[in-house]
Amino acid sequence: MNAQDCTLYHGGLKGAETLFGENTEKYGIQEVIFTFENHRLNRDRNPVVLTEEELQRGDISMELASRMMNRTYYETEKIRRVLQTIFHMVNKGHQVFVIGTILEDNSVKGGTGWAVELAKLFNRPLHVYDQLRRQWFTWKEGAWQEDSPKICYNTFVGSGTRYLSDDGIAAINQLFADSFAQQ
Repeated sequence: MNAQDCTLYHGGLKGAETLFGENTEKYGIQEVIFTFENHRLNRDRNPVVLTEEELQRGDISMELASRMMNRTYYETEKIRRVLQTIFHMVNKGHQVFVIGTILEDNSVKGGTGWAVELAKLFNRPLHVYDQLRRQWFTWKEGAWQEDSPKICYNTFVGSGTRYLSDDGIAAINQLFADSFAQQ
């Protein structure tokens, strides 16, 4: 696969998303950052500011999101906008990579968990680097299985924690090196 034919979708936040973006720049991959009006980005290379109409296409009941992720989300406009934006990332990117922590209920900690739940719902190839276990896992047959994934599709999502460990940093860098080493 040719890196120049690929596109990364993310939200431009500090931590995992910024490092995914920096790697796309290094490897010559296209990058699209989905955001909304008045949302502060850490990385702003090629941002797409979603309109109100576009955001509404990604709208979800906060009750449903809370139930799917086994946690409580209150009706705050910013959280709703972030979840709507994540919908657009996962809808556009075929393969999903996340850096975070897999919880006992198979969800992923934090807002990043919404990208994971949508990837499951949309039946996308889904990979999570669990910083606590220092290992990549792929969602297969309804369970997390240890894996060493590569970027295999022309469109992909990079998301995750704002608080990257050294192992999380190394995992993202190695993912790109393994996927595009020949270029």
